[in-house]
Amino acid sequence: MIKILLVDDHPMLRQGVAQLIEMEEGLRVIAQAGDGQEAIDKTLEVHPDLVLLDLNMKGMSGIETLKVLKQMSATTKVVIFSVSDSPAHVTAALMAGADGYLLKDSEPEYLLPAIKQAAFGEQVFSPKLAGIMAKALRKDKADELTDQVELTPREKSIVGLIAKGKSNKLIARELSIAEATVKVHVKHLLKKLSLSSRVEAALWAVKNNVHGDIG
Repeated sequence: MIKILLVDDHPMLRQGVAQLIEMEEGLRVIAQAGDGQEAIDKTLEVHPDLVLLDLNMKGMSGIETLKVLKQMSATTKVVIFSVSDSPAHVTAALMAGADGYLLKDSEPEYLLPAIKQAAFGEQVFSPKLAGIMAKALRKDKADELTDQVELTPREKSIVGLIAKGKSNKLIARELSIAEATVKVHVKHLLKKLSLSSRVEAALWAVKNNVHGDIG
């Protein structure tokens, strides 16, 4: 059972999201908080596996709260849950140590599996964020690597599917290969591209027009 702390300063939204999460097998909201300080206190009290954290709250901001939570526990995953798709907000959250960034308008069919993936160590983000961030980047690693790195057809398929927000399990299913094989490919991809996360790999794919076509 994945234990979740839900943090948002809107009680009605918290209640709705909590009810949605409780409908999913394997997920349980064990506590709720209305601001950053309460989130810190609740984390110390209930030791959640994952904190679903709003960005814009009264008092301590989501980014400030995130930094404190990551300093408190190396094992607790913290995923930003926000209405903001601002590249500045997404970048700030990832730099502060967020384990993912999900938009509040995400479909339940995507949101709930993504929460599970984050709890098990995968970095998750809403698919539309890859394109939004890519457009905002003027110069990044992708520009430097475009003419230097040549991917195999299988590697292009995998990095393209990452850009679509697919988990390793879903990529394995689409490509008819073992999930363990996908993990190995992802590890080699990140090394080959000199990237540090799936988010950066997704941005690379978007910038270089690499799609998730099966090859």
